[in-house]
Amino acid sequence: MTGCGVRKVRIKENTLSKTQSTPKAEQKAQGKTSKPSVKTAKNQFQYNPKQSTAERIAYYIEVFSPVAQKEMAEFRIPASITLAQGLLESGNGSGRLAREANNHFGIKCHSDWSGKRIYHDDDRKGECFRVYQNPFTSYRDHSLFLTERSRYAFLFDLNPTNYKAWARGLKKAGYATDPKYPQKLIRLIERYQLDRFDKKVKIKKRTAVAKVKYRASKEHHTVQKGDTLYSIARQYEIPVKELIRVNKIKNNTIYPGQELTLPQLD
Repeated sequence: MTGCGVRKVRIKENTLSKTQSTPKAEQKAQGKTSKPSVKTAKNQFQYNPKQSTAERIAYYIEVFSPVAQKEMAEFRIPASITLAQGLLESGNGSGRLAREANNHFGIKCHSDWSGKRIYHDDDRKGECFRVYQNPFTSYRDHSLFLTERSRYAFLFDLNPTNYKAWARGLKKAGYATDPKYPQKLIRLIERYQLDRFDKKVKIKKRTAVAKVKYRASKEHHTVQKGDTLYSIARQYEIPVKELIRVNKIKNNTIYPGQELTLPQLD
């Protein structure tokens, strides 16, 4: 059972068998198909039941590596981690949630979800999961899921190319209860050399800054449909964790019509 509202991870051991493809075999498995852009990846991924597991993994990496790199550049989440989680949670794109709901990370509805839904048996029968327009939006929601929740905040202080620290950090933050979750991610990353995608992303180095304190201001924001803690924080250029602290928000849940007090520098 996962601890972040995502579905239970189910990976067959033969997914990592010695017959699987390695990065060198990806081109052979994919033929002469050129690497897709982020734009084409939105609609390009299609489940093919005739593919072998090796071909499916190679295809998944080929399609989603540029998407994961784009998310890394914007949110500082290692592309290797995103790809490994996508492979793991979606069953290489073959799981029902990935095929019917474009949900590649098994993220459940939660109370703040107003989009389409699909019901799927997981820890309990008929649990609610999010439905996305395309796989790309599932990847973006995964980034927002991590950036908007305070318990994952410490991960963004890690080196974005340190996939091992990220894998262990996700477990520590409660992303999954499986004690072997970090090892599964690391094994996928190292077998398919997913960290090579991290090295190609240009990320601005963080400069050391003095610690600042925030307090409640007299300004407010009325939550609109579609608002998220992350989008509100970006709109007003304030830290998500301070928005949560000042408003004493529980479970990172907000709702339309809610009045939020905006924090300001002390």
